[in-house]
Amino acid sequence: MNETSLNIVKKLATGIAGFDAISNGGIPKGRTTLLAGTAGSSKTVFAVQFLACGVMQKNDKCVFVTFEETPEDIRQNMLSFGWNIQQWEDQKLWSFVDASPKPADVSIVSGDYDLGALIARIEHAIKKIGATRVSIDSLGAIFSKFLDQHIVRSELLRISVALKKLGVTALMTAERNEEYGEIARHGIEEFVADNVIILRNVLEAESRRRTMEILKFRGTDHQKGEHPFSIVSDGGIVGVPLSTVLLNHRSSTIRVTSGIEKLDSMCGGGFFQDSIVLISGATGTGKTLMATSFISGATKEERSLFFAFEESRDQLFRNAEGWGVDFRTMEQQGLLKVVCAYPETTGLEEHLVNMKKVIDEFRPTRIAVDSLSALERGATPKSFREFVIGLTSYIKQVETVGVFTSVTPSLMGGTSITEAHISTVTDSIVLLRYVELFGEISRGIAVLKMRGSLHEKDIREYSIDQTGMHVGKPFRNITGILTGNPQYHQTPESTRFKEMFDDV
Repeated sequence: MNETSLNIVKKLATGIAGFDAISNGGIPKGRTTLLAGTAGSSKTVFAVQFLACGVMQKNDKCVFVTFEETPEDIRQNMLSFGWNIQQWEDQKLWSFVDASPKPADVSIVSGDYDLGALIARIEHAIKKIGATRVSIDSLGAIFSKFLDQHIVRSELLRISVALKKLGVTALMTAERNEEYGEIARHGIEEFVADNVIILRNVLEAESRRRTMEILKFRGTDHQKGEHPFSIVSDGGIVGVPLSTVLLNHRSSTIRVTSGIEKLDSMCGGGFFQDSIVLISGATGTGKTLMATSFISGATKEERSLFFAFEESRDQLFRNAEGWGVDFRTMEQQGLLKVVCAYPETTGLEEHLVNMKKVIDEFRPTRIAVDSLSALERGATPKSFREFVIGLTSYIKQVETVGVFTSVTPSLMGGTSITEAHISTVTDSIVLLRYVELFGEISRGIAVLKMRGSLHEKDIREYSIDQTGMHVGKPFRNITGILTGNPQYHQTPESTRFKEMFDDV
């Protein structure tokens, strides 16, 4: 059977970042799609963006049917996303069908009433400008006035058939009563539409997390499950689906310095150019210092990007200056960009979208993130894992070396939740530990993992002063450093004498 004999369902790209990826090309062309969600799940933004992307990217002509907000409110609200609907109306690319409630309106009583007049208005608007995309927002606002569910279903089917005859690709929004209950309020909308998309705005760990899910696409395939998305002020909905992460990035053999000469030798010559390095340690062990040294090790041809989620910009600059690193001059020369944000200001999806945007604009060769543990606060394990995978995969795709820091739960060591989530997706892990011996506190550094390269297995002592970090000699006769329970073992006299004469 050849391809021409198959009834292949064509898809229309929505232009919504991330959604076209999980839908494998967009929504089915020439069909009706139901977009269901609870209040605040971004149904109206999605419906408008579907049309706006068509206008901006394809020069498509569109019709927006509104049952709730007035056209004036929609024009004003969508300006914040950069969508000038009034201009598109003037250019005959956009047309409103205003069915929003008016102060003089009275309730519609079910019976012989139908939507024939409204459907005629929609058909007229479509034909007048030659529209190919239609959004209807929302069905619940009009069908809530009908008491008979049979009328609701017949009128829904009537709208769907009329739109299909006109050959337009239509998106209809509908309300849900709960995030994981019935698809739509009336329980019948999903049976009339060819396709169903669900938007959710779930409260998890005292923060909201938005996701999109394609429940059904008749006659065509799509990615399964929920996929997180965010809303940005200058672009609308941006999806961050993990199912589209591909392991097709290239692997470089080029080494870059960590900024600490002895650490480079411990790693077999430095970090790989497109690797992800995790620096794990308790508070005060020098994680931020190592991130600062990594940035300072950049050459004059390299650009560095520092994401800080625990310290302010001025504090970072002051501390760097105390270690002999001049961040201010690097910034003035265009070699450094510092982005500081408090983790709780927004969700992880928003942080990921913003970080990707900065990376695309600045195009760094080195990226430091201090720290992942701060971003983990208030996040669910699932959302944090998705954030880590999304960020690490993107940094690898742009072939940039990234250094992340994380905090261990205890001063003397131990595995943190952050380490459990990121250890498998990082290429290298450097551990910083406190070592208590004979009433004194020392610090130890070890390279636990180094993909694609031999690395030193010793745990070395290091010190910190006004010039930075200095790695010294390996610890001897001490066990339990990594587990946080260091113990000193006395070497027998016979062994010590033997070692002395072995050298001779």
